Amino acid sequence: MTGQPDRHRLSETLRATIARNLAGFTALPVADPALRPASVCVVVAGEAEGGPAAVLLTLRPERLNRHSGQYALPGGRIDAGETAREAALRELREEVRLDLGVGAVLGVLDDFPTRSGFRITPFVLWAGAVAAIDPDPAEVAEVFRIPLDELCLPEVPHLDWSGGGPSPVLSAPLPTLGHHVYAPTAAILYQFREVALLGRHTRVAHFEQPGFAWK
Repeated sequence: MTGQPDRHRLSETLRATIARNLAGFTALPVADPALRPASVCVVVAGEAEGGPAAVLLTLRPERLNRHSGQYALPGGRIDAGETAREAALRELREEVRLDLGVGAVLGVLDDFPTRSGFRITPFVLWAGAVAAIDPDPAEVAEVFRIPLDELCLPEVPHLDWSGGGPSPVLSAPLPTLGHHVYAPTAAILYQFREVALLGRHTRVAHFEQPGFAWK
């Protein structure tokens, strides 16, 4: 696997790099009142300090009414009276039982409008060393640690123009899973790589999503 292991070890240096890159980035909101507000967490964690850093990805149970069996970042709808950041931290606590405070929030990425009718605000969080993760089985079937090295593979992103639309469907082939993850999750992970890891101000809201994500 091609990667940059020295840069992608769980360390204060990596944390400072991500925070600095996000501080220099201006996230763009989506102003569409027809979209329901939601927020997700891009959580940077590792099993031990100095070990490989990863982001947490969940697999949704098959029994859920919406987006069942799909890969997702921890997150969900913003409740009445909540801020987007409060919702992100609450959903993280409820889904994967990680209780992180506001000090864990390193920054925010662009809002992403989904074909299923949501406006997702992604927050980047630093969890640090997390030896074990015990998700709520009612909301999460499995949690995967996707090494940051995998997000930086040259195969990411994969763009599929076969739909004939004005923008391609974006996906990310991830060796840990053995197959592709698709937008919107893949688009958010791609922007995290570009902005937080590489310091590039790359936009992703225009990328298309596959048909199964529209429901």
